[in-house]
Amino acid sequence: MIKIEDSLRNKIPNITFRDVNFSWPGKIKYVINNCSFSINKSGLWMIVGQNGSGKSTLLKLINGLVKPSNGVVNCFANVGMVFQNPDHQILMPNCRSELILNINQKLKLSRKEANSKIYTVLNKVGLDGFDKRPIHTLSGGQKQRLTIACALISDKNFILMDEPTALLDSSSQLKVLEIIKDLTNNKKNPLTVLWITHRFEELGFASAVAEMKDGNLSDWQKPSNFNKNNVYPLS
Repeated sequence: MIKIEDSLRNKIPNITFRDVNFSWPGKIKYVINNCSFSINKSGLWMIVGQNGSGKSTLLKLINGLVKPSNGVVNCFANVGMVFQNPDHQILMPNCRSELILNINQKLKLSRKEANSKIYTVLNKVGLDGFDKRPIHTLSGGQKQRLTIACALISDKNFILMDEPTALLDSSSQLKVLEIIKDLTNNKKNPLTVLWITHRFEELGFASAVAEMKDGNLSDWQKPSNFNKNNVYPLS
């Protein structure tokens, strides 16, 4: 019998929200308010919105960390997460051990197969030859690329990224964006990424853009059609 997680590995994710509401325990006000949208194509999907608009809570609902108060969330995907600060999710002393920690143990890979997979994902994120590098010697941008490699080696096909470049300089920001764009454009095995940002200059890399406002997500739009003036000021 094929397990659900295995059947999802090489499929295009399908995420659907239908009339979803969410409030924290003891609170009356909805953080997510009558939210409906879908993501059923590979690509780089970006969300902007002011602080407190519900963006991070939306990711928690997709990732199954919280359940909707009412409405329906369907998540047909192998979901991974990349945080704003990579130090919050890197646990091991060097790149190789961190990647091994994230390999799907159910695959029971041989040492040779595991090594091949490590070298492949490091190559995809521009960290060739970094397998033995201590984590403390990596820059912030290199650490963030390592967290992306960890998602890849664990066979995630849908990655949630919560302001992943907020702590990076402009050069590292661009490198991470270019890597993610290349991964989502891969015709053989495309990745799907949902990316939260406060940086409007990043929207040009997106396949589609939407605004989170008062717990509701707008329709997806092409970056060229997105009116940034309606979102300001972001705080």
